Amino acid sequence: MAKAELTQIPVSQMVIGLTVKLPLSWTNHPFFRSKVKLEQQVQIEMIKGLDVTFVYVIDGHDLLPKVDEPVEVEQPEEVVDQEIDYRPLAKKSMRVSQQRFVKSVNDSRTVFGKIVSDPEGAYREAATLVEDLVDHLYESETPHLTLVGSGEVDVSVTQHGISVAVLSMMIAHTLSLSKKDVRDIALGSLFHDIGKLKVPDAIRRKRGDLTDHESNFLKMHPNFGYDMLNRTGLFPEAMLDIVLHHHEFIDGSGFPNQLTEAKILPTTQIVSLANDYETFLHQYQTPQIALGILFKTHSNKHSNNLISVLVKILGIYPPGTIVRLTDDSIAKVMMTTADVKQPHVWSCNDSGAEPSFRFLINEDVQVKEVVKLEDLSEGAIKTLQANSPISFYFNNFDH
Repeated sequence: MAKAELTQIPVSQMVIGLTVKLPLSWTNHPFFRSKVKLEQQVQIEMIKGLDVTFVYVIDGHDLLPKVDEPVEVEQPEEVVDQEIDYRPLAKKSMRVSQQRFVKSVNDSRTVFGKIVSDPEGAYREAATLVEDLVDHLYESETPHLTLVGSGEVDVSVTQHGISVAVLSMMIAHTLSLSKKDVRDIALGSLFHDIGKLKVPDAIRRKRGDLTDHESNFLKMHPNFGYDMLNRTGLFPEAMLDIVLHHHEFIDGSGFPNQLTEAKILPTTQIVSLANDYETFLHQYQTPQIALGILFKTHSNKHSNNLISVLVKILGIYPPGTIVRLTDDSIAKVMMTTADVKQPHVWSCNDSGAEPSFRFLINEDVQVKEVVKLEDLSEGAIKTLQANSPISFYFNNFDH
């Protein structure tokens, strides 16, 4: 596909509908990227307030006033891009993802607190949260996953719900499901474990093996959640199905109803897979090992197509994976990229010294192998926060 023509115009000619490129380094303007689609007058005013007299038009040339000889940019777009240091842009995008994740977890916690006392208020706030998640997913045609966390030792029900929502929505997006399905998946994921709040902490947070009685009680949480939400009369059936059946497997070995594939909604199957993977992730703490265990032991419990999509989304080295690079440094994968062997990483040496954020696609360095947590020094564990709980959020940085 040919690149869009770049035309230079004075800032006074900017109109809503244009997509423009700023002749500035990313660090010298307040926008997420140097390429900006003008959708609001406030964006135009912000650009006029910058130290620029012109912008480059990337798209929307038909909106420009007719002139006899438009001034063409002599240099190709790549030359303009070379002025930008993409590392701070990538770090900025990951910061945004982290902030959005924390806000989503907090908003979800607020919703949970209202579901009994103010169900209509809870539903409205949940719908708003879902729209935020959908907007973040569709900000880019090629969203990636980035590593996020709450800073807490244990993963809360709400934190787990957001991470499952993100994985499930990414699967749905890859499969080109409708936005209605994506919204049902997001809403069902947020609430899928709300029934656990009716399970005593002594059972829910028990470190050792559960007794048969405790295990059976815990397995009632889908029913508890379904009953709690269904009695409000506010939530869609597809979402309620996710809450009730997110532990069902296509081979009939799940609970609470031992359903087989034909009786499990496709949207519910997606959340079941994402939830199953997250369960292994919290158990083994290493994303790649969790994916391997899922593939080895549960491949008959989920459709092969869905597992393939999950593998594609997570990549060979999912965010949170500890790896050794070809220059012998240790690193934690922070964000997936199109090149699976050159993700964005936080790295250090074997002792944990010389920490730095690295943009491997700009280096002649690749991932060499996965490193087990027990093989890391205390310094490396501390620097990389290698034993912190892992959650995921959308990231739309595309370089």
